[in-house]
Amino acid sequence: MTELRRGGPPLPGPAPDRPSVTELRLSAFGKHRGLTVPLHPYTVLCGPSGSGKSAALRALTALAGLGGGATLAEVFPDPGAHVPERARPDALGRRGFRIGCTVDGPVGPVRLDLAVQAEPELRVVGERLAGPDVTYLETALRDPGRRDVQAAWHTAGSVPVTRAPFPDDLLGTALLPLRVSGRTEGQRRVLAAAEQAVVALRSVFVCAPDPARMRTPVPARADRLSRGCDNLAAVLHRTRAECGIRHGLLVRAAREGLAGPVTDVRAERTPDGSVRAVIDRGHGLITPVEWLADGELRYLALALVLLTGPRVLEVDAAAEVPEAYQSLTVLADGIDQGLDAVQSTELAELAARVCARGHLRLVAALGDASCADRAARANGAAMVDLKP
Repeated sequence: MTELRRGGPPLPGPAPDRPSVTELRLSAFGKHRGLTVPLHPYTVLCGPSGSGKSAALRALTALAGLGGGATLAEVFPDPGAHVPERARPDALGRRGFRIGCTVDGPVGPVRLDLAVQAEPELRVVGERLAGPDVTYLETALRDPGRRDVQAAWHTAGSVPVTRAPFPDDLLGTALLPLRVSGRTEGQRRVLAAAEQAVVALRSVFVCAPDPARMRTPVPARADRLSRGCDNLAAVLHRTRAECGIRHGLLVRAAREGLAGPVTDVRAERTPDGSVRAVIDRGHGLITPVEWLADGELRYLALALVLLTGPRVLEVDAAAEVPEAYQSLTVLADGIDQGLDAVQSTELAELAARVCARGHLRLVAALGDASCADRAARANGAAMVDLKP
């Protein structure tokens, strides 16, 4: 079995085939035109400042939000910022952008493509969900005066295609389970493809640790890790009791990446009943995490994210699908921010080992190109260079 280090406890074994986003397409989004980004179990995005690493992660974050039922306005609060540079409006003053992704899983590759009008008003103008040999769903804006799009989905019954209006501010793919009865073989194929896409998108967790907020004690009941990791102490209070193997791996990671000796990482109660995270140094010495440097806090939070799962992270995972059939995808922009060379290397090694087991995928943007190159060569990460 794969181990974190020689003599360390093993990670859980490989999982069944799980729906996963394996490709991101930025057809026309910000600085990107016609860009296809392959997404591997462990993907490192690198490139100079302004190359569009953050934009790529924002596009995937938006697709994940739409897959979970969010509206366009919720995932694109500033839609004009994503319109391609130098894009000219048409005769009606309309401009927009196009993004998409491919989700692999039990039904094979499924492509989701979305065209969004950003100006003069935000709305979906076209969506397509397709497999290699069939179009499952296609929508189009037929009447600009109406607040809907015309949707057509595969039926393969007495009527080959079913048509109905869909809202123009929601992802049609996420609505299909509510609209398709599944009576024909064609409809069942549509439902399976939509479920595969939605399960993969809903299993995305955006990780952006905020050291300033991580230094404050939190209620013990707030034990689903937020994207800012500000409730780190509550999550440690829970996971230390629930999974000794993964907690042991976290302690080993802390021992390698934090200054000074580490015998345990845990949470302790404060007089007001909340919890705070502490580092046990041994021999009765305790260091509250608020005393750690920003880089140490970010390192600790990222290691915890890599060693947990959808039941602990604050993601809108598909409750109707068993966890064993879900693959968590973590997005981390500037994952090396504030980390020294030792911490970056240790985190990359941990990510490689966890991603190799199949329960988690990582898409990380690095600012230091040399660090990205080391990660790719030493740990088998797939490096994607986004050149301007």
